[in-house]
Amino acid sequence: MQSGRDLRIDFFRGLALLFIFWDHIPQNPLGLLTPRNVGFSDAAEIFVFLAGYAAVMAYGKVLLRDGYGYACLRILRRVWVLYVAHIFLLAVLMGIVFVTNNHVETRDFIAEMGLGYFLSDPQQALIDELLLRFKPNLMDPLPLYVVLLMALPAILPALLRHPGWTLAASLALYLCAPLLQWNFAAASGGTWFFNPWAWQFLFVLGGAASLLAQRRRTSGTSPDPRRRRMLLALCAGYLLATGLIAVSWRFPAIHDAWMPQALAQWLYPIDKTNLAPARLLHFLALAYCVAAWLPAGEWLRRWPAREFTRMGQFSLEVFCLGVLLAPLADAGNTLADDHPLAQVGTALLGLALMAGLAAWLDLNKRLGQSPRTPAAAVALQPT
Repeated sequence: MQSGRDLRIDFFRGLALLFIFWDHIPQNPLGLLTPRNVGFSDAAEIFVFLAGYAAVMAYGKVLLRDGYGYACLRILRRVWVLYVAHIFLLAVLMGIVFVTNNHVETRDFIAEMGLGYFLSDPQQALIDELLLRFKPNLMDPLPLYVVLLMALPAILPALLRHPGWTLAASLALYLCAPLLQWNFAAASGGTWFFNPWAWQFLFVLGGAASLLAQRRRTSGTSPDPRRRRMLLALCAGYLLATGLIAVSWRFPAIHDAWMPQALAQWLYPIDKTNLAPARLLHFLALAYCVAAWLPAGEWLRRWPAREFTRMGQFSLEVFCLGVLLAPLADAGNTLADDHPLAQVGTALLGLALMAGLAAWLDLNKRLGQSPRTPAAAVALQPT
C-alpha cells in the first residue's frame, strides 16, 4: 500500500464535522446547506464511510509493515482513546446542559438532551455510560465509532485477503439486522440509535474503497470510461430525484399532491437506525459523483479548503468541541429569541472555534517536531 495521503478524505471529514454541528442547532439557517436537506443521507454517512476509509488506509499499512499483532495494538490503543474521550465528553456535556438549563427558562434542555435518566437513577446511568449504553443526544456517533474500530482487527485481514467475501459477509449482516431485529442494548430497555450491525456495512465499504483506490494508484489503471459515464449518469439522476423529494418535504401540500402513494409506502419511513437502502444508495451516489467531479489538486491546500482539511486531520478533538458548542449555540439563540442574525452568528462562531482548535493543534504538532533537524536533511530522508 502506498503512503500517499488523499487530502480529500480529511477535507470531507472536516466538512462532515461542520455539518454535524450545524444540523444539531435547531432552526439554524445554515443547516439548510447540509446534505440532509437536499437528499436522503446526511453527515453521519460521510463520517462513518470516511472513518472506514481512513482506518483501513492507516492500519492496513501498519499490518503489512509491522505485522498483525502490532496493528492490533495500535487499533486497540486508538479505541481506548476514543472510549476515554467519550466518557469525559459526556461528563462535560452534562455539566454544560445542567448549567444552561438554569439560565434558559423557556426550554427544558435536560429533557431535550435525554439526560432525565441520569437525574432519576445516577448510579445506573454511570454504569450504563461506562458500558456505552447511556447515550444522550449528540453522543451517538462516538460509541458507534468505538464499536466499529473494535471490530477492525477481525475485518482488516479479511478485507486485505478476500475483499469480495468480506463485503458479502458485511452485506449479509446489514440485511439481517432489520429483519432479525439485531441491535445493541441501550439504557432503559432501548436500543442504539445507530445500529452497529447495519452501519458496519458502510464502514466496510469505506475500507474497500480505500483498498481499491490504493490498488488503482499502484497499477496505474482506471475504470472503463464508457462504464464510468453510465454509472455517473445513474448516480446523478438518483441524486436529482431524491433531492426533489427531500426539498418537497418542506412543502407538505405539494409533496402529498405529486408523490405516488405506492412509492411513498415503499419509501417511508427512511430508517436511519438501520441505514435504510434509500439512504445508503443516496450516499454512495453522492460519494461517486463528488469523487468524479472533484479530483484532488492544489485547491485542497488553499483557503478555505485548507481549514476543513485541517479540521479533518484532528477529527476527534473537533468533533468533541462541536458536540459541546451545539447546546451552547442553541441556548444563545433561544435567549436572542431565535433572531436570524443570532442563529447565523452562533453557527459561524462555532465554525471559527472549530477551525481555530484545529489550527492550534496543528501548530502544536509542528512545534513538537525536532527543531534540530534541518529542512534539507528532512527532504533527503527516505519515506
